[in-house]
Amino acid sequence: MPIARIVADAILAASADAVIASDSDGTICVWNPGAERIFGYSEAEALGQSLDIITPERLRARHWDGYRKTMATGESRYGEGALLSVPGICKDGRQISLEFTIVPLKDEQGTMTGVVAVMRDVTVRFAEMKALRQQLANRSG
Repeated sequence: MPIARIVADAILAASADAVIASDSDGTICVWNPGAERIFGYSEAEALGQSLDIITPERLRARHWDGYRKTMATGESRYGEGALLSVPGICKDGRQISLEFTIVPLKDEQGTMTGVVAVMRDVTVRFAEMKALRQQLANRSG
């Protein structure tokens, strides 16, 4: 096995972040242990499922509009490498705050075949920032 493949497999397995790949239809085809830890679905439960399992229902229409446009054009409105912040939903129904980056997957002809998202749960940090902002507002108000 080439060293690059060994390194990639090790990073996927050891990453605390969720690494999720989906095909052009939004079907999950890669789900690492970090995704299992963050969202609560095992790899067996997540593979073959729609990204709807981690997308809050109220945001699904907007998500799919953007996803389909990205698949059609090969470009995200956020740009490659941009750090995005969105809510996500866990298996147990909890809503969490996520920061993530998406990477488009393209074939040899440049046609979009899917995306990879690297996601981090920042729920605790967002809650701490919100509390600090509230404290500052209370002091100055």
